[in-house]
Amino acid sequence: MRANVEHNHVRHEQVVILSIETEPVPRVPADRRLAVDGLGYADDGIVHVTATYGYMETPDVPATLAMLDPAETEGPLQLDQASYFLSKIELRRGQAPTMAPWRKRLFIATSYITADAAEYFGLPHERTVIMGSHIEV
Repeated sequence: MRANVEHNHVRHEQVVILSIETEPVPRVPADRRLAVDGLGYADDGIVHVTATYGYMETPDVPATLAMLDPAETEGPLQLDQASYFLSKIELRRGQAPTMAPWRKRLFIATSYITADAAEYFGLPHERTVIMGSHIEV
């Protein structure tokens, strides 16, 4: 969110910071799926939502957000107009002797075979922005 504000010089009217947690159970009951935190400031338009899933479930972010009570999110969310922001971390081989060079190459190579996050979370590609950063291993 900070990078978006710095780049575009604007903050959206409503901001939902979503964390997805996976429990070591196959499925999480619907009554334990969502937890909403207003972050201590009323009427600022920013809430933090934690969505909990079991390891057999695939998160569907738009469907999850549709389950939110408008009273907890400072008004109804306009999901048909929502923009989604994802972060992506690219690994680079560094000079620090953290692991053997062949292990670094293997670790970085396996990071490229991950699934498309937008597709995995059920996000509309035309309204999803992916912002990246680099980490040296």
